[in-house]
Amino acid sequence: MTGLCRHTGKPIDNLKSALQGVEVIFTTRLFSRIMLRHFGAGVLEIIGKKLTVKLLPVFMQLVAVAIDRWEPRFKVRKVTPSASPEELRKGQLTLQIDADYRPKAHLSPPDYTLERRISFVLDMGQGGVKARL
Repeated sequence: MTGLCRHTGKPIDNLKSALQGVEVIFTTRLFSRIMLRHFGAGVLEIIGKKLTVKLLPVFMQLVAVAIDRWEPRFKVRKVTPSASPEELRKGQLTLQIDADYRPKAHLSPPDYTLERRISFVLDMGQGGVKARL
């Protein structure tokens, strides 16, 4: 056990805890936390704007930088959009994220030893943000 599920209160393992950390990053608006003003991803500020060919790479870069900055257990290697044009029109964006999983990188002192490479999905839409394997 590493932590508690923020939805059920039940114990969860380290990987699920890291995935929930990603969800928190993307559901927090910049400057909304008093003691950690720059926490978040900045993607909520883009949501609602027309997603153009020029804006999608910026959005994906924000995703990668936010995960690298705020969730040390993941080191992002690649972000790939996997939503259809129809899903994008409905406000649904699905991203495939390939990352290195470093389970002890959040400890003090950090241990950046790579355990394995993983791929997880980040669903963003009207139902909120969900990170899943």
